Amino acid sequence: MHRSDVLIIGAGPTGLVLALWLSKLGVRARIIDKASAPGTTSRALAVQARTLELYRQLGLAEAIVQRGHRVAAANFWVKGEAVARLPLSRVGEGLTPYAFLEIFPQDEHERLLIERLETFGVSVERNTELLGFEENGDGITATLRLADGQQETCQACYLAGCDGARSIVRKSLDTGFPGGTYQQIFYVADVQASGPAFNGELHVDLDEADFLAVFPLAAEGRARLIGTVRDERAEQAETLRFEDVSSRAIEHMQVKIEQLNWFSTYRVHHRVADHFRTGRAFLLGDAAHVHSPAGGQGMNTGIGDAINLAWKLAAVLSGGAEARLLDTYESERIAFARKLVATTDRVFTFVTAEGRMADLLRTRLAPFLIPKMASYETSREFLFRTVSQITLNYRGMALSNGVAGHVHGGDRLPWAHDGEGDNFESLKCLTWQVHVYGDTSDEMIAWCHEHHLPLQVFDWRPAFEEAGLGRNGFYLLRPDTYVAIAETCSDPKVIERYFHDHGIRPFFGAS
Repeated sequence: MHRSDVLIIGAGPTGLVLALWLSKLGVRARIIDKASAPGTTSRALAVQARTLELYRQLGLAEAIVQRGHRVAAANFWVKGEAVARLPLSRVGEGLTPYAFLEIFPQDEHERLLIERLETFGVSVERNTELLGFEENGDGITATLRLADGQQETCQACYLAGCDGARSIVRKSLDTGFPGGTYQQIFYVADVQASGPAFNGELHVDLDEADFLAVFPLAAEGRARLIGTVRDERAEQAETLRFEDVSSRAIEHMQVKIEQLNWFSTYRVHHRVADHFRTGRAFLLGDAAHVHSPAGGQGMNTGIGDAINLAWKLAAVLSGGAEARLLDTYESERIAFARKLVATTDRVFTFVTAEGRMADLLRTRLAPFLIPKMASYETSREFLFRTVSQITLNYRGMALSNGVAGHVHGGDRLPWAHDGEGDNFESLKCLTWQVHVYGDTSDEMIAWCHEHHLPLQVFDWRPAFEEAGLGRNGFYLLRPDTYVAIAETCSDPKVIERYFHDHGIRPFFGAS
């Protein structure tokens, strides 16, 4: 019987990232997908700064930045004219190594992840479908339909449902998926075209109630058009053609279509599963939460789910933590998913609202306010922090303790960079580690050395104070680079007590 540590259902970005992180951490992952090939009509485009920061751990960030497209600005159109421009090239400067908007289409993104996964000897098993599964005492027994039509019974310690909004895993667990469906039909078109909206920047049409955006891709003159349809055409979604929607782009943004590469329509839901974990089965990505495309959050949130779960599964499977560590996956990720769904719903409702007042707000007030907001550093920083997901934190949750400087337990470690170096360099290591900014005690140095816990001591510099880091205390960092402990003292017993209380042995097996 085929055995694996983790059986992953679904080979979209969420499932692929989970398989990749687990493989890097020495876990035997098996990943299956019922589709015969990776998707080609993908909708997700933005790779947010927080995702790129985490991708540094596997050397993926540089490849995406090289292959993708950095967007210099967002332009807003009303009545056939660009009326406001929001610069984006340095919008998050000083906050992250990736202070920009990166466009890298999901289909290309998946191909990159598949390439990297294969370097670990793991391939996606295509045309392979999960028929059902059950949990026994120490694992999961699953029934699969293979590419040749034969059925296979296999075993795994854990099962991960990364199988999308219609998740078989979620349905098998009988987990509720409350929420609703937007009335609009969305369309996405990959086109080769020319015109003022094809200058390598993002363009959004604010006219009327239908939404339309032009997202630039790396190749010159190539872009994705993403829009909505709400009138009687929406009732014929299955037969909707590009010709039925393209006139708006041509008229409002002066787009000259030269070639249509592909066109797809879809409906969007806003839902969050009641639970992200049932026993040894987990839900991630669209299987756990779906929401409007506003802000380009969907794919990035699924990737965040995968990285959060991967290091915890690896710790438990290696004997480096007790199984109760896995309880923190749901509590940490479900709170963010619920907040995200509420936020993107409000934004999307504003952008697509109907009526005279809504039209006035979009076409008159928004073009006036956008440049005003862009002129203030605080408003630009707030917008970037929110959209880039660097604000996402696990404050007040089980694995988060203390405050030092402006940094709380559960926060993403702030990035500090000057001519003398970058405090993120050591985060490429997928382990627990300790950061000290300033001086530390001999006891801390000796304890970390004895327990094989990496310790980074940085000489105090103004850049650290500007980033909000505390002086002469310490930060215990989780393998996913979030702060576990923020402490003003330099007593290693605080770390020892933390690991003991949470049943974690990060130095398990160290020589």
